[in-house]
Amino acid sequence: MRSSNLDIKTTVRRALLVKGARRLLFDAMKKHVLGDSYELSLVICGDTLARAMNRKYRKKGYAANVLSFPLSKKEGEIFLNVRAAEREASKYGVSASDRAALLFVHGLFHLKGLKHGTQMEAAERRVLKRFGYVR
Repeated sequence: MRSSNLDIKTTVRRALLVKGARRLLFDAMKKHVLGDSYELSLVICGDTLARAMNRKYRKKGYAANVLSFPLSKKEGEIFLNVRAAEREASKYGVSASDRAALLFVHGLFHLKGLKHGTQMEAAERRVLKRFGYVR
């Protein structure tokens, strides 16, 4: 799927997170956080690819829920593990689409250069609220 400067590729059979889930506003959130001209590739994946990417690039042996790779100042790639999002949604008592939205926004802020902490969490909450997602 190509939308402005966002390319979305799905590597899992069931791309929708849960039946009846509202469609994530990936493009709008990307534009809001990174701007119109930022080129973003989003890979919707499962545990196998997330684990392989995490092992290869971070030397970690688990299936990450989201991985962000800045390629240049105006280009990056996010791997969003929908299987992890589904498990975590159940664990935290939120919808899978809400959890995936949080993970996507989290990845966007990493591409923007933010590190984990209260500033990043506050920024994530503002974006999720703006786009109607619960956190």
